[in-house]
Formats: sequence, structure tokens, C-alpha cells
Amino acid sequence: MKKNILGILLCFSILLGCTNDNAFVKHDVAISSDSERIAYTVYGTRETALIFIHGWSCDSRYWQNQTSAFSKDYMVITIDLAGHGNSSSNRTDYTMLSFANDVNAVIDREGINRAILIGHSMGGGVIAKVSQLMPEKIISIIGIDTFHDVGEKLPQEAIDQMVKPFEDDFVSAVKNFVLGMFPKETDKKLIRWIKEDMSSAPKNIALSAFSNYLERSVNGEASRVFKNIHIPVVSINAKLWPTNAEKNKNHINDYKLFYIEETGHFPMMEKPEEFNKLLEEALEYIKAKNNENI
Repeated sequence: MKKNILGILLCFSILLGCTNDNAFVKHDVAISSDSERIAYTVYGTRETALIFIHGWSCDSRYWQNQTSAFSKDYMVITIDLAGHGNSSSNRTDYTMLSFANDVNAVIDREGINRAILIGHSMGGGVIAKVSQLMPEKIISIIGIDTFHDVGEKLPQEAIDQMVKPFEDDFVSAVKNFVLGMFPKETDKKLIRWIKEDMSSAPKNIALSAFSNYLERSVNGEASRVFKNIHIPVVSINAKLWPTNAEKNKNHINDYKLFYIEETGHFPMMEKPEEFNKLLEEALEYIKAKNNENI
């Protein structure tokens, strides 16, 4: 009997010894600057971290098709911003600065010195702010279906009109909003899941974040945030909404656009294999720009 137990333990230890670094998973919580508890997950143990930031009224689950694919070569971190997913929701205003502080808290807790930030939609505004606050630790930022025209100016009246339907009937407005984010050919089950998930977000948190994100196009912060950012800024955008790359280059020092074909606003979920290949291309571009291995 003892021999059998020893044999089982030996086999178990061998299996543990053969485990790849990318199989490492850790769930943890960081404390943001206003004491919000920020839930995050770490995959892999490499030196350079890919930090994935979700969009408006989403959470870290939206990156489920990327974690295992990229943790072979990078440390991968997915974060639930305050008021989203498993993070706490006690703050009054949900701004790009407060979300950036959430990301900073995770970077500090994990002791990361080399990070590439990947932000979807509103997450693009968040990662731009993080790179402004922590320039010594961020080597590039990659926006996913965002940075369409960072210099676009909108009057406050236009923002008020956009927000009003969400104030009047939040659930219906979100569902209609989501329906306009996809081509007709998109998997209906995926559309339904995203529609129901995003419309389940807490209204007060969603409205605060939505208004703050849009108002950056009124006060000029959407372009001003890039003024002193000198690292490569990349977009991986769908063609559902136009991207004005030339205008972006007037505001962003080092800008590169990649298009993904035949997807809507959630390319990482709609066509994950194609998206992951493009993200690999973007990372290779960043390597070449930095003239080093990342």
C-alpha cells in the first residue's frame, strides 16, 4: 500500500514539474487610490505583461479567448475595473482617471516594470490615461475598436442627446445600442449574450462612465491625453465605423492602424482566431519599434 502511495506521489510530482509557465493562474485583489477593491487574474509568469482592459459595462470575461493564447509568451492580466465584474463599486464618479488608477494599483501590486496595455472601446481611454500617468512602465498601448478619431470635437448638446435615452430607459437603450455594433452575419447567440450582459450593468455606474468618456470629446481630453505619450500607439479596428488614421497622427506621436475584416465592435469575441493573429502582428510591430524582444 505504501508503495502505491509513493508511486502516486511520484507521478504527481513529475506532472507538476512538467507544467508550463503559461498554466499558472492567480486570482487577486488590488486596492485602488480611493480604496476600491480591484479584482484581477494573472496567467503566466513572463517578464512583459499584456494587461487587458474591458470596455463600457463589460468585464474581464470579454477576453476569455485571449488569455491562454498569449500567456505562453507573456504574463497576461485581465482586470475588472471598479464597478464592473467582481470589483467593488463604492465610488461616486467613474472617470477615465479613476479607472486608470485601478490599473495602476494592479501594476504596482504585481511589481510590473514592462507592460503593454490592451483596451477595448472605452478601455482605450483608460489605457491612454494609464500611459500618461506611468510612462516609465508602459512600452505600448493597443486600442481595440477605439481611437477612431481622437481629435473629433463634439458639442455638449450632442453628448446630452446621446445620454438621454439611457437615462430614460437604460435597459432598452443599451440593448438597442449593442444591436448597432454588429454586422448582420454575426452569431446571434453572441449578440444576445452581450446585449443581455451589458444591459444588466448598474445604471448609475454605467451612466457616470458613459458621460465621462464622451465628454472627453467636448473638453479636448480625448486628444490632449496623447500630447506627451511617445510610445507606439496601435489600433486594431473593425470597419463598421470609420477610423481616421491621418487625423489621429496629428495628435498621436507614433500611431499604427490594423484593420480586422468582417467584424463589429467585439472582434476579440466575434472572430477570436483572426483577432489573435492580428494582435500577434501588432506585438511584432511593437517589438520592431522598440528594437528589442518583449
